[in-house]
Amino acid sequence: MALSRIASSTHASNLLKPLSAALSIRRVISSDSTDPLTIETSLPFISHKCDAPPRAVDTSASELFSFFRDMATMRRMEIAADSLYKAKLIRGFCHLYDGQEAVAIGMEAAITKKDAIITAYRDHCIFIGRGGTLLEVFGELMGRICGGSKGKGGSMHFYRKQTNFFGGHGIVGAQIPLGCGLAFAQRYSKEENVTFTLYGDGAANQGQLFEALNMAALWDLPAILVCENNHYGMGTAEWRAAKNPAYYKRGDYVPGLKVDGMDVLAVKQACKFAKEHALKNGPLILEMDTYRYHGHSMSDPGSTYRTRDEISGVRQERDPIERVRKLLLAHDIASEKELKDIEKQVRKDVDDAIAKAKECPMPDPSELFTNVYVKGLGVESFGADRKEVRATLP
Repeated sequence: MALSRIASSTHASNLLKPLSAALSIRRVISSDSTDPLTIETSLPFISHKCDAPPRAVDTSASELFSFFRDMATMRRMEIAADSLYKAKLIRGFCHLYDGQEAVAIGMEAAITKKDAIITAYRDHCIFIGRGGTLLEVFGELMGRICGGSKGKGGSMHFYRKQTNFFGGHGIVGAQIPLGCGLAFAQRYSKEENVTFTLYGDGAANQGQLFEALNMAALWDLPAILVCENNHYGMGTAEWRAAKNPAYYKRGDYVPGLKVDGMDVLAVKQACKFAKEHALKNGPLILEMDTYRYHGHSMSDPGSTYRTRDEISGVRQERDPIERVRKLLLAHDIASEKELKDIEKQVRKDVDDAIAKAKECPMPDPSELFTNVYVKGLGVESFGADRKEVRATLP
């Protein structure tokens, strides 16, 4: 990729210096290099009842390159979902994740697929991070059989059992005790794995959070509670809903850490620290200071309770993808053209997945009964009048 330097006399070299600087791309680090690269987080971590991890994060050119590609894919996927919803190809509830991509990507960089993740209904990008495909996402969103949940779950109910992704839950805060249950199973089975339970600032006042956290602390479970604080629970600002919006301290007796959730390297460092802590000492709370660009859901324009200047300000100053773009350029890992080419390819991949999803058939009506009832019991399904037998389950 590197261009040869312009060879000329000293006089000509001085004259052409600005031109050569503009034309010459000196690739210092290859984009597929795994050599260690240390970068400091944008902001320090703020800790509660624990020592904060160091700001210097170990990464590599290859990892930064993958961060950019994966977050760009998530961003484009969610923007496409917006268009599909407006075209009525996606129906029902739909909560988009654009702006929060660094949380999903940074978390995956610090753990393995043997670790478990459970989240709320803003789950499309978490599914992709767990190894799901674009076709499975769009198929599920459009209710097709090729969807990740065979078209039965929709936007709020993505799962991927083979990589320990346990959903996708529509009831606010309901996933928190379930996540602590997963951590209990890991401890009971003597696994060296942890469970990351994600919830929003809107769910942070739920009583079940404190009940589950109390049990997790009593039993030293490898449970990591991750508050994705995007500052608005639906249309309510955090300071209007919580007397103490320092969510990383809300565990009281449980250690906590506040993280810049728009910095993928900070998220990676925090999640690595959290996993090591949880395996040795029990639960920990991570507060990811992040932001969503869309409204709470597709029925929310997102502009009645916050200003457009606020949204554009976050985009300009804290956008997670732009931060990685700047790192790739600053360290001569990639050129502007290469990054634009990646974005073009991502757009094509998304468009191709949508086209294939549109061609997928709807589920057969018999799919309504799969994964619901135990097979082999001869259960009968009746119509609304309870007189006509509609089907006998296998």
